[in-house]
Amino acid sequence: MKAKFKLKRSYFSFPYAVLAALFVILPLLITAFYAFTRDGGFSFMNFVKFFTTPNTLKVLAFSLGIAALVTAICLMLAYPLAMLLADSAVNKSAIMVMLFIMPMWINSLLRTYAIKNVFQLIGMNNAYVAVIIGLVYDFFPFMLLPLYSVLSNMDKSYIEAAKDLGSGSVHTFFRVRLPLSLPGIMSGVLMVFMPTVSTFAISEILGDTSTYMFGNIINDWFTASGGSGWNIGSAYSLILLALIGITMLIANKVTGGKASATGGAQAGGGLL
Repeated sequence: MKAKFKLKRSYFSFPYAVLAALFVILPLLITAFYAFTRDGGFSFMNFVKFFTTPNTLKVLAFSLGIAALVTAICLMLAYPLAMLLADSAVNKSAIMVMLFIMPMWINSLLRTYAIKNVFQLIGMNNAYVAVIIGLVYDFFPFMLLPLYSVLSNMDKSYIEAAKDLGSGSVHTFFRVRLPLSLPGIMSGVLMVFMPTVSTFAISEILGDTSTYMFGNIINDWFTASGGSGWNIGSAYSLILLALIGITMLIANKVTGGKASATGGAQAGGGLL
């Protein structure tokens, strides 16, 4: 008798492995090749350029500050809303579709240009505030979804036990709900913070020279005509990727490895 063909689960990972090799590993190898070469030979000068170019480190520090502020605003806005949705008896799936999925149907650039038109109508002239609002609007759903996922799946018996033992609402929040939701918080932070550092379209559309971010520098090098622009831009991209790796390690230390499992990897993957 002929041996029957058995379909193993591992076979289903083959298409993903092919896509990962073509659109993740191969681009990274190409980026690394350009980053470590110049004028046809191996060189570290592209990385030296990062430390010797005036204002580059200043722009990176400014971008990190903007990203931290946007992440904090998204967290302060998303956490209460996620709690409300997780504890509410209304049709939460319909609300989540309205708040998260439907805005994602519209291209990010179109939404950014729409915000720009709104700012022009109301006379918003502060480029810094405009960029902050645009970034919060664009990345807010990526903070809301992991928080809602963690809070809605949280074992409510811990909260009920704390209240039965006489714990107040505030004490229960800081001693029970907040620690249990830490993986969702860190996942949301990763999914908002690092893409914000690397973005360039929003700051370019809504801002001016005062809101020049690190992503704009990388974009300028890649769009520069001639010279070693691609080499320098690739080196800067690898430096940013290293920052992502450090952030992931810190998040894994804080949450015991749960952050990357619930969305941290998506934050790094989105930058590629």
